[in-house]
Amino acid sequence: GRLEAVTQQMGYHPQYLDSFLKTQHYLMHMDGPLPFDCRHYIAIMAAARHQCRYLVNLHVLQFLRAGGDPQWLRGLDFIPPKLRNLNEINKILAHRPWLITKEHIEKLLKISEWSWSLAELVHAVVLLAHCHALTSFVFGCGCEQDEGPGGRGLLKPLSPGNQCFCEATAGNGCSQELLRINRKRSLDSCMELDSLRERMQRIHVETEGREEMRLLQQDREEGEGQEAEVGVQDGTEHRSDLSAGLSHLADTDGEVTSATNLACYMQDPDFGYQDFARRDEDQTQVFRVQDYSWEDHGFSLVNRLYSDIGHLLDEKFRMVDGLQSSAMAKRQGCEPSVFKRGIWNYIHCMFGIRYDDYDYAEVNQLLERMLKVYIKTVTCYPEKTNSEMFDRFWKQFKHSEKVHVNLLILEARMQAELLYALQAITQYMI
Repeated sequence: GRLEAVTQQMGYHPQYLDSFLKTQHYLMHMDGPLPFDCRHYIAIMAAARHQCRYLVNLHVLQFLRAGGDPQWLRGLDFIPPKLRNLNEINKILAHRPWLITKEHIEKLLKISEWSWSLAELVHAVVLLAHCHALTSFVFGCGCEQDEGPGGRGLLKPLSPGNQCFCEATAGNGCSQELLRINRKRSLDSCMELDSLRERMQRIHVETEGREEMRLLQQDREEGEGQEAEVGVQDGTEHRSDLSAGLSHLADTDGEVTSATNLACYMQDPDFGYQDFARRDEDQTQVFRVQDYSWEDHGFSLVNRLYSDIGHLLDEKFRMVDGLQSSAMAKRQGCEPSVFKRGIWNYIHCMFGIRYDDYDYAEVNQLLERMLKVYIKTVTCYPEKTNSEMFDRFWKQFKHSEKVHVNLLILEARMQAELLYALQAITQYMI
C-alpha cells in the first residue's frame, strides 16, 4: 500500500506512525471477516464521499492487486447488492453519524441472500470510519498535492522519494515483523506491476473496442449527420464507463495518478454535513459519553466481534493523546493536556457528543476563531479545505504541531463515528 505522502507527514510523530501503520495493515491485509477485495472497495466508497482522489486511487490499485473484478470499478451499479447495501451507512457515518439507528443495522443483518454477519459489519464499520477520518488528514496535510491541478502541496514532506507505506517507520519503533512483512509486500508489488499494467492495457483495449463498435452502430442508426457522444479526457477518446473510473490508471511507476469519475462510487452526492445544533430536536438526542463511551462499551464490543482490532484502535487513541505539544499549548496560555482536550471535545461537540464533566466555555477561550474554522472544515467537509485557511491558521504553529492538530482531528473524528455505529449495533443486539 503506497501511502508515502501520509507516512511522511505522520513521520513527525514516529510512535503514532507506528501505531497507525499497524492498524492500517491489520484492517487491510491480515485475517478478518471480509474478503480482501471487498475491504479495498469499501475504502473506495468511503473516500469517494469526500472526493478524496488520493485514497480512491490508492485503493483502486490495491483492489485490482487483490484480484477484484474490474467491472466493479464502473461504479455502485456494478457491484453485488450486499456491498451496495452498505452505501446508506457509509453516507450517514461520513456526514451525520448521529442519524444512524439500530434499524440501519437490522436492515443489513436481516436474513436474506445478501445479509451481513455481525463480524463482517463491524469490520466494515471500522473500515468506513478509518477511511473517512483519513480523508480529513489527507486534505488537512495537503496530501492531495500529487493528484492533479487541484493539489496544493502546502505542507512539505520530510524528504523526497517513494517509500513503502511501512518503510517510513524504519528505526523508530515499528516492529521488525511488520517491517519484514511490508518489505516483502513491496517486492511482491514491484513484481506485480508489469502484469498489472498488462492487465489494465487489455481492459482498455477491450473496452475501447466495444465502445468503437457501439459508436459505429449508433452512427448507422442515427445517420451520418449526427455525431456520437464520445467522452474525451486529456486528449484520449473512446473511454468506456469502466475507463472513466480508471482514467490514466497506471503511469510508468505503476501508480494510479487520476480517478476521473468519483461520483460513480456514491449515491445522493448532495447529502453532506449539517450543523448538529440545527438538527430536528425530536429526531436526535445529544450523545452523552457517560452513557456510552469507547473505554466502557465500544472497545469490548468491537474487540469481541473483530478480534484484536479494539486493542489496535485503543493504542492509537492513547498514542495521539500522549503526543507532546508543550510549545503549541504554551502559546495558547494553557497546559498541553488542556489544549488537546479542548480540540478533541470541540470536534466531538460538532457531532453531538457531549462530556458532562467539561466546561465548553473553555473551547472559545483556548481556540482562536481561525483555528476553529480550520478544525471544523477539515473535520466536517475536508474537501472544502483551501489555501487561505492554511495560511491564516498555520502562522503560529511549527510543522510538527500542524501535523499534531491534524492527527487529533483524524482520531477524534474516527472515534465519534465508531461511538454512534457501535451504539446502534449494541441497541440492535439488546
